[in-house]
Amino acid sequence: MPGKEVLIVINPGSTSTKFALWSRDGCVVERVVRHDAAQLARKVADQFDYRLGLIDRELESLIDSVEVVGVVGRGGPLRPLEGGTYTVNDAMLNDLRSSRYSNHASNLGAMLADHYARRFGVKAYIVDPVTTDELDDVARLSGVPWIERKSRAHVLNIKAVVRRACAELSVDIHDSRFVVAHLGGGISVAAVDRYRIADVNDALHGMGPYSPERAGALPIGPLVERCFSGEVTRQELLDELARNAGLKGYLGTSDVREVLKRIGEADRKADLALRGMIYQTAKEIGAAASALEGGFDAVILTGGLAQSDEIVNMLKKYISFLGKVLVFPGEGELQALAEGGFRVLDGQENALEYVNPHV
Repeated sequence: MPGKEVLIVINPGSTSTKFALWSRDGCVVERVVRHDAAQLARKVADQFDYRLGLIDRELESLIDSVEVVGVVGRGGPLRPLEGGTYTVNDAMLNDLRSSRYSNHASNLGAMLADHYARRFGVKAYIVDPVTTDELDDVARLSGVPWIERKSRAHVLNIKAVVRRACAELSVDIHDSRFVVAHLGGGISVAAVDRYRIADVNDALHGMGPYSPERAGALPIGPLVERCFSGEVTRQELLDELARNAGLKGYLGTSDVREVLKRIGEADRKADLALRGMIYQTAKEIGAAASALEGGFDAVILTGGLAQSDEIVNMLKKYISFLGKVLVFPGEGELQALAEGGFRVLDGQENALEYVNPHV
């Protein structure tokens, strides 16, 4: 007799790979495999066999009593796409294996999903990849003709919490409007109009608030001066802005629990740095509310930092006047991937096809 139908769900990260077996009723089992730093020093595509072996070791004892009906991987950097669930195909795999758009750990999501899909004779999918781009044309304008604003955000979780909010509020998703703030190592603040991310700050390369480890919007003059100072290389400056700025730049740590501990010990520098991040995030939420012309169902706070009552309460002091504030703590990426896969398998939406425009 066949076992419970499950999806294998795979989320490769920078230092670990999370995977789970997920049924329509929820998570059956979840595992986190930590990785050796020496292995992670290699190009992402070259880590495939290493990560595959570690997953195999854990997976072997878990699949005897279940029926695998599909595999879903985290969607890595691809060409700009509309949101949705995509079938993994050769065009997608070629772009990911060659790191055409970025050498990012999530490139392995579709590659690992494709491997297991072939093993079990099922289809492989990705859901709402990180380069999902649904911006309004006006939101792309930067103020200079040779720079176009891009959508780089926590799309998977943003879309997932909008679905949760619509269910909670009994709102039709295609008539819904939300401001969503994903609060993590990077911070994304999105204006979501009828399930489309109409505007969002670039959560990786500046714009919006600074975060625990990333710079936000910066004054142009001092940045240009640093570029030509001879003190840093191009890569050093990119790392400084994307990995060693924000709270980490001011305080030497990106761990908000440590920052809150210091504040509790009357560290005024830590207090100011955290208040600055909250202040800038609140301003970005207000800007997103303006992009929706003030008409929206709720503000949603989500991501790892939304697990902190202190952070949530600090933000609410600024934004409560905007109306209803919903809090969905954590990232829930494995759940979002599984739900996207089951929506396709159960005929609730159609799988999309990835096409490489350069071929």
